[in-house]
Amino acid sequence: MQFGIFTVGDVTPDPTTGRTPTEHERIKAMVAIALKAEEVGLDVFATGEHHNPPFVPSSPTTMLGYIAAQTEKIILSTSTTLITTNDPVKIAEDFAMLQHLADGRVDLMMGRGNTGPVYPWFGKDIRQGIPLAIENYALLHKLWREDVVDFEGRFRTPLQSFTSTPRPLDGVPPFVWHGSIRSPEIAEQAAYYGDGFFANNIFWPKEHFKKLINLYRERYAHYGHGTAEQAVVGLGGQVFMRANSQDAVREFRPYFDKAPVYGHGPSLEEFTEQTPLTVGSPQEVVEKTLAFRESFGDYQRQLFLMDHAGLPLKTVLEQLDLLGEHVIPVLRKEFANGRAAEAPEGPTHAALVARRDAAGGVDAAGVDAAAAL
Repeated sequence: MQFGIFTVGDVTPDPTTGRTPTEHERIKAMVAIALKAEEVGLDVFATGEHHNPPFVPSSPTTMLGYIAAQTEKIILSTSTTLITTNDPVKIAEDFAMLQHLADGRVDLMMGRGNTGPVYPWFGKDIRQGIPLAIENYALLHKLWREDVVDFEGRFRTPLQSFTSTPRPLDGVPPFVWHGSIRSPEIAEQAAYYGDGFFANNIFWPKEHFKKLINLYRERYAHYGHGTAEQAVVGLGGQVFMRANSQDAVREFRPYFDKAPVYGHGPSLEEFTEQTPLTVGSPQEVVEKTLAFRESFGDYQRQLFLMDHAGLPLKTVLEQLDLLGEHVIPVLRKEFANGRAAEAPEGPTHAALVARRDAAGGVDAAGVDAAAAL
């Protein structure tokens, strides 16, 4: 089981002071948060990808490469890589390069994002979102698994005898998650390739995500990658903690009420009841997170959103101290208790290499490279 944090990189005014950080301050804060995540013993740091204000992470591999040079253990990932509007050739090259620089501590999450105008900004048609996601990933999958690629599709010029460089580290591509909050087609895509499925369940009730995850598990088994219980699942969540719940609620309420992503909708109490948002003591965070297994089964990665809604860096670093000291050790122990024997561990480069070698040349996703789309 892997635990980590993800950031969306929003630049939001602090409602308690009225101050808005500069883009420079926010970017530097994201780096500081990643370094703190490794310091407190987390397994993963993931950044989103956005190309519009009020967000700053428009170049995830640049940021993650900078963080890789300053860390040793933490897995560096994305919480969205826009498979629809990025060129698959550039994704293949950028993440393979990052994989080498980080000695394998890299994976990524494919997604379509939640900003409609990004499509025309990059010359794409939002009405083709799902077909773009399917075709672009089919090409990316080939580029990482075949040394010489011929490809012709609907959305880009054909490739003839093309080799993406550098080649993946040790001949094993970065592990891929397919992230979705609404689309069964993406759950199907993840299952087809034997990749991971990340249900970023931070805004919608659990019943919706149970359907998506169950579909992914069923189709994962259907395509012959293993049992439904062996499918690789990730979940989101967001937390704010203080030693006692009353202090946590009192401190976080103005951030919840004023932040564009939360404000002007359900109350804080309603939102915490209906979604994974937990505002309270570390013990309350532990209890609510452990309940995820009751709804979704054993899963492999839990990422928390902590640096959003205008929270100052000092407060976020305090949250990470609480997470590392009082929450994660308990979660590791409790999630290990009663875990199904066939439930896989969270993906790492070393494990993927070992699995590839054990399979006699079939890649870590269980897909014969010669038959890849």
